[in-house]
Amino acid sequence: MSETAIFAGGCFWCMVKPFDQFPGIISIVSGYTGGHVEAPSYEQVCGGKTGHTEAVKIEFDPNLITYEELLDIYWRQTDPTDAFGQFQDRGDSYRPVIFYLNEQQKEQAVKSKQQLNDSGRYLEPVVTTIEKAHPFYPAETYHQDYYKKNPSNYGATSQLRKNYLEQVWGDD
Repeated sequence: MSETAIFAGGCFWCMVKPFDQFPGIISIVSGYTGGHVEAPSYEQVCGGKTGHTEAVKIEFDPNLITYEELLDIYWRQTDPTDAFGQFQDRGDSYRPVIFYLNEQQKEQAVKSKQQLNDSGRYLEPVVTTIEKAHPFYPAETYHQDYYKKNPSNYGATSQLRKNYLEQVWGDD
């Protein structure tokens, strides 16, 4: 039996590959969540008037990878001290959010966030929000598996993120 996790951490293009390489990941869908418009388009979300955030919906096998492990991977993909976007992507549609689907996920996310805050890894407080999941709308087909379809553009758009994460996490 599979479970689902939903994470937002800037451009959804950059949030797929880090999770896709782990055993137990069944599928990852790029999409939009948290807004007030049903089935928004990319253009609508980028326009900033729908309230949606770009996110990834991950279906996983909890016998092979746990939600806590997914949280650990998540923290290593974002700047959790930046509430107004991620890296070159700015605005509400790129804000970092952990969307929980049940109370257990909420408790694990809150605990994980507190542990990261207490770790001293960041000089600024961790501001990533933890919110109840909203309806999730898959993004257009050309956004799915973007890193596989457009490796050179993916590499260019993810470079700032990669540099930052290497600086913060190193080989950790």
